Amino acid sequence: MIMTRTPFRVSFAGGGSDLATYYLHEPGVVLSTAIDKYMYVAVKEHFDQTFRISYSRTEIVESVAQIEHPIVRECLTMLATSRGIEIVSMADLPARTGLGSSSSFTVGLLHALYAMEGRVVSPERLAREACCIEIERLREPIGKQDQYIAAYGGMQFIQFNADGTVFVDPVILSPETRREFGQRLLIFFTGDARDARQVLTKQRAATAAKMPVLRRMCEIASEMRDVLTSGRDLSRFGALLNEGWEAKRSITDAISNSRIDELYARGLRAGALGGKLLGAGGGGFLLFFCEPHNHGRLRDELSDLRELKFSLDPQGSKIVHVGSDRN
Repeated sequence: MIMTRTPFRVSFAGGGSDLATYYLHEPGVVLSTAIDKYMYVAVKEHFDQTFRISYSRTEIVESVAQIEHPIVRECLTMLATSRGIEIVSMADLPARTGLGSSSSFTVGLLHALYAMEGRVVSPERLAREACCIEIERLREPIGKQDQYIAAYGGMQFIQFNADGTVFVDPVILSPETRREFGQRLLIFFTGDARDARQVLTKQRAATAAKMPVLRRMCEIASEMRDVLTSGRDLSRFGALLNEGWEAKRSITDAISNSRIDELYARGLRAGALGGKLLGAGGGGFLLFFCEPHNHGRLRDELSDLRELKFSLDPQGSKIVHVGSDRN
């Protein structure tokens, strides 16, 4: 049996520029980090040659073509898997909450399937093939950032180019800056899940009219990276986070709603310097950047929400277990 562990992510700025409707015209950039919340995927050979897939439901079928889970079906098709196999997935957090769980699953499953064949593949290949499955084969209206941060891990400045290439550059932080930065990030669950495809479909349709806004969001991502690498005046990161969120929510009214706006305003009144709704929008987790001396105020103000305790994770998708199928 092979088990992979693939991180979820927090995207700080630039989301939307990883859609082809933007980067085919000019390079898109995203600043994103992996966190210590994970998607686990276990894969093992199945003796009776059937395919058993366990997620929120269980499928038992006789051929790959009969598998209803689209990502599993396409991953097995891409690798031309014909022998019986069992796949089980588990996650630290619920799906559709803005932390990139779908792409973490795709990357983790590909990683496990390659490992089962005895093949070691690069993060670049895992990310590129995950993009191919989700965007090209399944025609999901999503971008490329989630697949790349899931595969690479760490904190990355990711550039998306018109020729289809993706440049992944690690953001180098001193240990002190990394510690102080991490201490200023708090995440709260709004209690609402959402279908990212609906939000992203509207965002993709609005891209042409919102190019200046998206361009500024890319500039904000670059400025955020500069703040972090310099290690000076981290409060500037909070201000940029706020500016990026205001820009993002102006793209389409599907990104935010009155409840999210009210929760965000409460966070700022309690001392947060900035924040954003993670993921495409519409629900999920709220991120805030807040100086440590104001954490108590912020937690009290948002006591009706569940806080997510987390840390930054330097690693991407990795094999965490290799076991024999022999009894």
